Amino acid sequence: MMLKTPFSLETKDAGDADDLEVKEALDRLEKSVDDRVKTAVAEAAKGSADEIKGLKAEIAALKRPDADAGDGEEPIEAKSFWGFVRGGTESLEPDERKALIVSDDAKGGFLAPEQFEAQLQKELVEISPIRQAARVTQTTAGRVVWPKRTGTITARWVGETEERPKTEPTYGQAGIDVHEMAAYIDVSNWLLEDSAIDLAAELASDFAEEFGRLEGVAFINGDGVKKPVGIMQDSSVPTVLNGHATNVSADALIRLMYDLPPTYRNRGSWLLNGATIAAYRLLKDENGRFLWQDSIQVGQPATLLGRPVVEAVDMPGIEANAFPVIYGDFASGYRIVDRVGLSVLRDPYTVATEGLVRFHGRRRVGAGVVRPDAFRKLKMATS
Repeated sequence: MMLKTPFSLETKDAGDADDLEVKEALDRLEKSVDDRVKTAVAEAAKGSADEIKGLKAEIAALKRPDADAGDGEEPIEAKSFWGFVRGGTESLEPDERKALIVSDDAKGGFLAPEQFEAQLQKELVEISPIRQAARVTQTTAGRVVWPKRTGTITARWVGETEERPKTEPTYGQAGIDVHEMAAYIDVSNWLLEDSAIDLAAELASDFAEEFGRLEGVAFINGDGVKKPVGIMQDSSVPTVLNGHATNVSADALIRLMYDLPPTYRNRGSWLLNGATIAAYRLLKDENGRFLWQDSIQVGQPATLLGRPVVEAVDMPGIEANAFPVIYGDFASGYRIVDRVGLSVLRDPYTVATEGLVRFHGRRRVGAGVVRPDAFRKLKMATS
């Protein structure tokens, strides 16, 4: 018995073969084969294309400098700001222009997004040493006032029905004015046009270096004129005498440390410059042990008499009547106030003939001593 298919040819006598019918059957068979081959090829190509597209997306995600699997799409404020940095407001779409946050600077400019501000703050801490130890707060005001205790309370033991003593501590005010810092950075047009460059990291690093250097000087030696009052310039911070005009000693450090109330002493840190550190690293106690101990843990500071050391290049050196060392609880005694937001103004004209775009940055910061009794300064003198 012969099985038939849609393309089976009916067997006839050779003499009765119809050439036309045979040709039509062959044509139908050829078309069916061609269609099946084309379908198979198309499906294979589609699968390969989808696979290639997926691989390209994964590679692109890995190449992004700020790639983070949990962040999702970049906020429109950040996207708008970086579009403004690279090409100005004229390069933005209408909805992106609306997303830019206008600063309160009379000269114009836009506030940097939170992501940039966070990166700037991170680098500021690494550059400005006082920020590592002091307490930092945010404000939207031009002046911040804290209560400052100038007296002590009175307490005593009492019986069940005895009159309780009055507790009336005296408070004054510790006011911190917020001052303005300004800096500018020139960026080449080529760099702005290069999408592979992490421009956020470049600008944050440059602004942090400038602002960190400037505020680092002020936090230590600022005179309060258009800048914060430095911790070494505050006359209300108590002083301990070294006992010699130029020679350092372990005894002086111990007296300095234990002149501080225990509450602050146990949370204290040392602040001194590199040259002073070198001098104190040579000191030993009566048993021949070095007072200085290097940290054996990565990221942890060295210690002097068991307490952390912060190096600050702007601290005074060892010389007669100088104050090369301060010890205290910086988190309790010194306050840094950041006015929220970094304002950036794009200037494409001033240095345009040099192929550069100038970015003017401004931020506001204040700082000051709020608890003088949390510190002790070492004076290189005998009286």
